Amino acid sequence: MGIADSIYLIERESMKESILHSLDGRIKLILLTLIIVYAVFSTQIIVLVALEAYLILLIYLSKISFKTAFKRILILLPFSIFIIAFQPFIRPGEVIYILPFGINITYQGLMFAALLFSRIIVTLTSIILLSSISPMQEVVHSFRKLGMPRDFSMILSLMIRFIFLFYDELKKITNAQTSRNFDIFNKKTSYRWRLKQLGFTIMMMFLRSYERGESIYLSMLSRGYSDKSQLYSSLNKKIGKPEYLFVATTLLLVVTLQFLSVFIFPQIGLVGAYIK
Repeated sequence: MGIADSIYLIERESMKESILHSLDGRIKLILLTLIIVYAVFSTQIIVLVALEAYLILLIYLSKISFKTAFKRILILLPFSIFIIAFQPFIRPGEVIYILPFGINITYQGLMFAALLFSRIIVTLTSIILLSSISPMQEVVHSFRKLGMPRDFSMILSLMIRFIFLFYDELKKITNAQTSRNFDIFNKKTSYRWRLKQLGFTIMMMFLRSYERGESIYLSMLSRGYSDKSQLYSSLNKKIGKPEYLFVATTLLLVVTLQFLSVFIFPQIGLVGAYIK
């Protein structure tokens, strides 16, 4: 499955009907960002576990496939797992195991690695949840309502539209190549020849993208587009009781976890992994 296929699937997920899908985009954006920020600054693993449990509950309420969400997390996880894997060896502290060549594993390093892993899992789950309950254009419109500069939001909106357009162009090229029995992974053909064909494909994509971009821009100008144009969105939802309930629940959870982490957990020995 290609990247663009995944984008189509994410958009389909975001079009579902559920309690969370129907919420105002600004509320979803702000609260999930709040969870990410709180997770990044949290120094206790038990707090992060509670946040992840809350996010899993939200995924269940939004009717998103747990299998699909888990796969997306696994796809993004390798980008950060490399940094986590080195923490037990490079962070100073109490040595609990000695490896050959003088490599030491420290308790503080293991705890810090576990803390980083927990933070990353909560962050990725929040991002996956947001992308699954909010269409891309709704996210852009929410940013715009929250004060994003008009030019930047316009560029972001056009970029989202062009992603699918470019994918359609790439699909036409690859279908034409397939009809001529071209397979870039076919080892029976010369590697140099396959690399040359790949270069032709990239060049063709640049040319077609330029041509389509020019024609679309001229069409926009003919319809009154200018540097003063504003984004239009039909996603004008009003903040109501569901939004207030979501805000109250999330804030209550964050405040409760912060209270427990400061006054209760240290008293019962659940101090967690603090960053010094």
